[in-house]
Amino acid sequence: MDYSRKLPVYLVLLIFILNNYLSYSQSNDSNLIYHESKNSSNSLSNNNFSSDNDITNSRNNAITETVKKISPAVVGINVTEIKQYSSPFNSFFNDPFFKQFFGDQGSYNQKIKELGSGFLISSNGYIVTNDHVAGNASEISVTLTDGKEYKAKLIGSDKATDICLLKINGNNFPYVTLGNSDNIMIGEWVIAFGNPFGLFNVNDKPTVTVGVVSSTGMNLEPIDNRYYLNMIQTDAAINGGNSGGPLANSLGEVIGMNTLIYTAGGNQGNIGLGFAIPINKVKHIITELKDKGKIDHNFNIGLRIQTVDEGIAKYYNLKSSRGVIVTQVLPNSPASYAGIKSGDIILQVNDYKILDDQTLVGVFQQFSTGQKITLHILRDNKNILKQMILEKTLND
Repeated sequence: MDYSRKLPVYLVLLIFILNNYLSYSQSNDSNLIYHESKNSSNSLSNNNFSSDNDITNSRNNAITETVKKISPAVVGINVTEIKQYSSPFNSFFNDPFFKQFFGDQGSYNQKIKELGSGFLISSNGYIVTNDHVAGNASEISVTLTDGKEYKAKLIGSDKATDICLLKINGNNFPYVTLGNSDNIMIGEWVIAFGNPFGLFNVNDKPTVTVGVVSSTGMNLEPIDNRYYLNMIQTDAAINGGNSGGPLANSLGEVIGMNTLIYTAGGNQGNIGLGFAIPINKVKHIITELKDKGKIDHNFNIGLRIQTVDEGIAKYYNLKSSRGVIVTQVLPNSPASYAGIKSGDIILQVNDYKILDDQTLVGVFQQFSTGQKITLHILRDNKNILKQMILEKTLND
């Protein structure tokens, strides 16, 4: 058989088959590439989604959780006080001759508006703040994070410890968990909440600052007959208006109440030295304020004291000049009943270390009538403890 004429036909057929096969393969490859590209796109999108979730989850930490927990219970406080001012011409107007023409112009009253912070401690509306924020207020307005404003009633206030208790009418309010300030660790994270410069009133939410516990047991100079002892020091920024706000730990527990800042050279802003009243002291004071409306400091311990100076320290062979020496004990007084003697050196009262006579005066202002206290005394180079009950006496 002659295949010479049929060969082109087979070649054409073979080319046709090969061409279709190649087209089919390319089509499948194209589809495969498309699907792979589509799946790859979905996979990348899913990876991004997972990554975003991971990032968001990693941003949630003890601090953000504490902010969520505490913030709803923080309040902004606006107060109106009536302050009395003396005229610069006071002596002029007090002269009987001029009074008949001008009347009593020696002093005048003026309404002053102040602001501060506070926090709810119960679902039925009890609020804690500083005495210097609301203790002398004639009108008190409280703003919550839901924007609602309430008129607050002053339940009681104690100037010596700078602690004040307010009450608003209502129920089911958010409130904080009070921690244990005796367990504070220096260096642990803390979060300060408050109403600096009235920003809470504009935004209906507290300002949050973060820092660490810088120190504990800090004794400060008294201010306007308010005594600040065993204070918590923090570098969390505290500014004007933060007074009365909560200081919380990373567990979401309130361990202190923001109260004051240290300033130098007329600087009114934060320089990293903020101080808070330990919450255990706050607990004790507000319990008594709730029951009695005030703290009774009307007791006389019956001691005459003198600061230990270098001469006294040398005479008694003391390691330091800290503490006070008892120079006289009045008869029938808490001190005499406790067995305190002249020549005793008082080094500590309860947890308060005594630096000088001013410290001791401030320490006794932390207690109330009827309270039992422990004095750490150095007598004849021996450390002894004495119990004293702060009772009212006839000795003044």
